Amino acid sequence: MQSVTLIIDKRLELSTKYKKLLTTDSNNVIIANDLISAIKIIKEKEPDLIIISDSFDAKLSDFCKQVRALTYNMRPVIVALSKSADFNDRINVLNSGADDFLSEPVNPEEFKVRMKAHIRREFESNLDIKLILPNKNYTLRSIKRKLSENTDWAILYICIENFDNYKQAYTELASDKLLQTYGAIIKATLEEKDFIGMLSENSFIAITDNIKAERIAKFLTLAFDSVANKFYTEQDLLRGYMILQGDEFAGKRADFVHSTISVISNNVGEYKTSEQVINTLNQLHNMAKLPNKSNYLIERPKISGENSIQNPLYNNKVLIFEPDEAMRLLLNTILNLQGYETTILEKYDIPENTPQPALIIIDTGNLEKQNGLNLCYKIKQSNNFGQTKIIVTSIIHDKELVLNTDADLYLPKPYEIPTLIKWIDEMVKEFNS
Repeated sequence: MQSVTLIIDKRLELSTKYKKLLTTDSNNVIIANDLISAIKIIKEKEPDLIIISDSFDAKLSDFCKQVRALTYNMRPVIVALSKSADFNDRINVLNSGADDFLSEPVNPEEFKVRMKAHIRREFESNLDIKLILPNKNYTLRSIKRKLSENTDWAILYICIENFDNYKQAYTELASDKLLQTYGAIIKATLEEKDFIGMLSENSFIAITDNIKAERIAKFLTLAFDSVANKFYTEQDLLRGYMILQGDEFAGKRADFVHSTISVISNNVGEYKTSEQVINTLNQLHNMAKLPNKSNYLIERPKISGENSIQNPLYNNKVLIFEPDEAMRLLLNTILNLQGYETTILEKYDIPENTPQPALIIIDTGNLEKQNGLNLCYKIKQSNNFGQTKIIVTSIIHDKELVLNTDADLYLPKPYEIPTLIKWIDEMVKEFNS
């Protein structure tokens, strides 16, 4: 992705000369001969470098103040060009927001080197330290620039799912290596003219052309799954999931990391702002996301009417299987006070036409029969409550035995009620996210 330099100068000959000196494959130079067109370019392109000459009637220091005020949220490098070599003029211009001051005539070679250094520093100041990739601010700026161009493009939103769980289980050092590996794979897949940047700690944005976008998405999902197994212990690979340590010996089952990719292009939709782009990518991402497998989804032409997809209501239903009468009453009372809609069942069976709950709390019951464990496994294998979270409470202090039934959390008895409520809040929130 090219950097952008804006030259604000009403002198046609000199501004053209400066443009020729600075234009390269990696730097797009634009000339504005008046302030109105300069403002339009600044809003559309958010330049990395702005060169302002004193060829206008206004004072150069006042001009720099105006441009700095206009660009306070993007903070580009501002270089002032002046025919004056007076010391006080330099001080006034630099105090007015300019980062550098050059007196004309300027040595062409020095001019090129100085501007190149400014662009390099601007770019480096926007790099993510861990991955040495453009950070969120620069990534959003790159999307905005692409929207202003009259070219075909495609944007990929590439996310590593379950990343926080992996980071908790394997430490920050291991998660950094996972990010760096995937970042290197993405970078190697793209061409030099393409762009890759960070949107968050575990998500990337890639900008490319729409011809190869699907091929890139397909390759990246396969490539991620092929290398992901190298980032787990043999014990976790054999078990098939990670165990996160919780409060008071609780154990949370966590799926392995995988990658979800959503893709949009201007061949299908019309986008005017980077916010529009990000919102659409997030919607596609939520549709593409699978529980434990990498996947990608590409925006296709719409075939249904507007508002055909509605956001589901927040689900706060909790289903409780608890054989102890006193505990049933306690849980029902406390969770109702917390705002949850509870249903209490004594028998280890779910009646037909039961609305899908966000969470099911199951006590394992009889140690020999293990009715609760059997019910948990049965629920997870069915299609009815596939995304419902399950907490298994038990006097059986065997974490892996419980989690092997596909339970999301093992909570040993006796437990503190505040601990249970904390886990319920977290699980219901996960279900509705």
